[in-house]
Amino acid sequence: MFIQQIYTNCLAHAAYYIDSGSEAVVIDPLRDPAPYLKLANERGATIKYVLETHFHADFVSGHIDLAEKTGATIVFGPGATPGYKAYIGEDGEVLHIGHMKLVLLHTPGHTIESTCYLLYNEEGKMHAVFTGDTLFVGDVGRPDLLSGNLPKEELASYLFDSLRDKIKTLPDELIVYPGHGAGSACGKNIGTASFTTIAEQKATNYALQTEDKDTFIKAVTADLPVIPAYFFKDAVINRTGYVSFDEVLKKSLKPLPAAAFLALQDGGALVLDTRDPMDFAAGFIKGAINIGLKGEFAVWVGTIIDVETPLLLVTEPGKEKEAIERLARIGFENVEGFLEGGMGAWFTGNHPSDKILTMNGSECEELIETGDYSLLDVRNRTEVARHRIAGSVHIPLNVLKNRYKELDENWKWLVYCAGGYRSMIAASFLKAKGYHFVASLEGGIKEVIAQAPQLVEVDEER
Repeated sequence: MFIQQIYTNCLAHAAYYIDSGSEAVVIDPLRDPAPYLKLANERGATIKYVLETHFHADFVSGHIDLAEKTGATIVFGPGATPGYKAYIGEDGEVLHIGHMKLVLLHTPGHTIESTCYLLYNEEGKMHAVFTGDTLFVGDVGRPDLLSGNLPKEELASYLFDSLRDKIKTLPDELIVYPGHGAGSACGKNIGTASFTTIAEQKATNYALQTEDKDTFIKAVTADLPVIPAYFFKDAVINRTGYVSFDEVLKKSLKPLPAAAFLALQDGGALVLDTRDPMDFAAGFIKGAINIGLKGEFAVWVGTIIDVETPLLLVTEPGKEKEAIERLARIGFENVEGFLEGGMGAWFTGNHPSDKILTMNGSECEELIETGDYSLLDVRNRTEVARHRIAGSVHIPLNVLKNRYKELDENWKWLVYCAGGYRSMIAASFLKAKGYHFVASLEGGIKEVIAQAPQLVEVDEER
């Protein structure tokens, strides 16, 4: 028996490849089938099943493409209604893979069709459970992500029953492999470990420590983060089907000379610049939004940009395909091409560009003293509760798209976050919306703490 967790940091997502003998199964694959095909080929195995724990909202699954390329059967749990060929298993049903077996455990709550897969090894002993978005390290799947018209309280009630009857009854030593890690919007506060055990979760996970259903419902439905807008489309895509990944690449991977690029921008396409924030700040195409590939690229694209928006890409040379692939993972398929030669060619051609001023911690102190700039903090609520720069306006980046008009467009704004990645996203967004006097704090509040700690208010009780 062989198990490989395939983790994607950008989406805080874990897929799983498992084989026994010459047969394999893949659980919750991302859209690009290549990593799973490569692994199966290296292992000399044939993928027999592609198991889906539920209809995902935070990414487009690769189940359809993978099944078409391998002949594998797509499997969902009870309650699933896919618009394509798939097998709908029953609660407790056994699937055989080589010399091992997987048992379907229907665990509604995160969604109505949510299912875990209990793995028995080749000696017939329980070895691990693959919990999808039902159980995470330190958290559980939030019950408000698009499971039909059911209210979150009703789904939370189902989740309580699923955890009590199906998860907490499993052996304490059983390994738990979750579908997401820290940073995923599918939970509220997921832990950083890549796996856990039933015993560890009973001891540390708030959602497994209460025996009262009403208390549980209140806890899991409180303080839920804003749902990224693209979740709505991705959930539908995963239920109804999609254009193949190969077709998306073929359509989108198109080099555009500057003149053609500008014409498409003038026609309404949005320029998405995926370079490092500091490279972007030094010079970019007017109207471009910067979301760097080296950060939580997919999540912030899906949060800041509408999923149907036609896109033009600016990347580091050689990164065009990666950007298109990562956009396709979350259902962004309207890429019209990329800037041929990147910004180097743009500058060589003397095309118009813009800049964003960046400042370090010491310069931030000088600005505050002069009163020329106001501070905009785009971190989340928990970060701000720990420490903040005195006098800052707080609008989290995940709601800036809906609240930016609260800011005076004629005033000067110095934007900051924890390290500089999110602040450049926000600064570029404001620039694109006509806010001319925008700067970004290089290194974020971390640099201010290092260079001008007197500016930072700290919650001593935390």
